[in-house]
Amino acid sequence: MRTELAARDLWQSWFRWTTAGEFAGFLTPALAGALSSSPQLLVLAGVVEGAVLGAAQAVVLRRVDRTIPARGWIGATALAAGFAWAIAMLAVHSGDRLNTLPLAVVLPIAAVAGTGVLLSLGTAQWFILRNHFPNAHLWIWANTLAWGAGLLVFTAVATPLWQPGQSTELIALIGALGGLLMAATMAAITGSALTRLLRRA
Repeated sequence: MRTELAARDLWQSWFRWTTAGEFAGFLTPALAGALSSSPQLLVLAGVVEGAVLGAAQAVVLRRVDRTIPARGWIGATALAAGFAWAIAMLAVHSGDRLNTLPLAVVLPIAAVAGTGVLLSLGTAQWFILRNHFPNAHLWIWANTLAWGAGLLVFTAVATPLWQPGQSTELIALIGALGGLLMAATMAAITGSALTRLLRRA
């Protein structure tokens, strides 16, 4: 059963819930990364991040279409986030080996890994949306753009602020700031995509 919501109201609701959900979820890997360098812990923290994000987004989606399964959406988002973090951790901990390889080999590997990270959430969520929206495949590309832009914002803000010798609290605070801006960027773009999906439906 689909509920009619004004595009502006839908975007604002999605923006608020998704920004809050991603920010709250991102605090888990941000704190885990400040306290430990364990890749397994960070991947697990990424799963928690995805679950919190998925739960927040499901609140809005269920207002739009009550037949969208909240558990399925949350589970898909959590698994995709864990997958993305696993790729990221693999890349980080393989840095020394990659540095010994020719650039012609490293670039394709980086391209495949980056593509996997950017496509992960949108693709996982598409498996849920495809049964509810005829143009659900567009969600994959919207998420790819949204997460790419969000990660660029995070990198531009957090990387210059992180410096050697900083306290754990400051490292986590900088990560949280970058995470908030990343979340807002991603939420704004995916919110626009969601309103377009509804109009086309």
